[in-house]
Amino acid sequence: MEKFVLDADRLVTTRSPQTYQTIAVAPLTPVIGAEVAGLDLSQDLSDQQLSDIKSAFLAHHVLVFRDQKLTADEHKHFASYFGELRHRQLAELDGGDPAVLPVSADKDSQFVSGEDWHCDGTADAEPSLGSMLYVTRTPEIGSGGDTLFASMHMAYEVLSPPMKEFLSGLTAIHDGLIPWQGYAPPPEYVVPKSEHPVIVRHPETGRKLLFVNAGFTSHIVQLSREESRAILDLLFSLVKSPILSCRVRWTPGTLVFWDNRCTQHHAVWDYFPHSRYGERVTINGTRPQA
Repeated sequence: MEKFVLDADRLVTTRSPQTYQTIAVAPLTPVIGAEVAGLDLSQDLSDQQLSDIKSAFLAHHVLVFRDQKLTADEHKHFASYFGELRHRQLAELDGGDPAVLPVSADKDSQFVSGEDWHCDGTADAEPSLGSMLYVTRTPEIGSGGDTLFASMHMAYEVLSPPMKEFLSGLTAIHDGLIPWQGYAPPPEYVVPKSEHPVIVRHPETGRKLLFVNAGFTSHIVQLSREESRAILDLLFSLVKSPILSCRVRWTPGTLVFWDNRCTQHHAVWDYFPHSRYGERVTINGTRPQA
């Protein structure tokens, strides 16, 4: 159980100490993120190892595993411990593995995925539980391409009591066309659109969190256009607050597993014209509940 303390405009968390039998867990910040050591993810997991990882995942929301050597099948096998793998739309057009999404950028890229703060696929009726990104090539200059992750539990906690009450019961539209602005999606692409509560509860912990994001949320249903824009801009700005986030610095062979139900992330594209390459596997989730 976490306790939140407001002290002179600084919100901090204190966690009850947790012990793990098979892994070492080093938090990245008091709020979110941890590095996990002691596992070779290419091997089968024991029941105790899986229990330890799941406990750390719910406590820290973002887990970083260094120095891994994984094939695509081993990557998928590790992800499958946590649920059914999501098959991506349009995989048949590129002939790739439907469960593996290449995530890459180089000197010819016009943009990179995830430059804006966002939560993956919230336009879907059932957004993903989480994703695992495995990076094998980092920028040749030796740095750059970090990913920031923010806690939406903390985003909810920093709201004032009147704002929490105001947002409770509101719903928002999440539109799959938003990421395509300026581009035309392929005709085969089925554009998802869903209505989700603005404040939801984590399906495993029951803890409340903010569930709107600049990557997919178009408007709040119960408000006028102007009111919706003002409130969403306020909330999107809040997500960028440094106190909510941790920063993952990629090294070759790093796998990061994040809880898509209670985090947002932002991929920093500060390495052009250099390159970075990784592969992402996503795990199916459930419909968000107020």
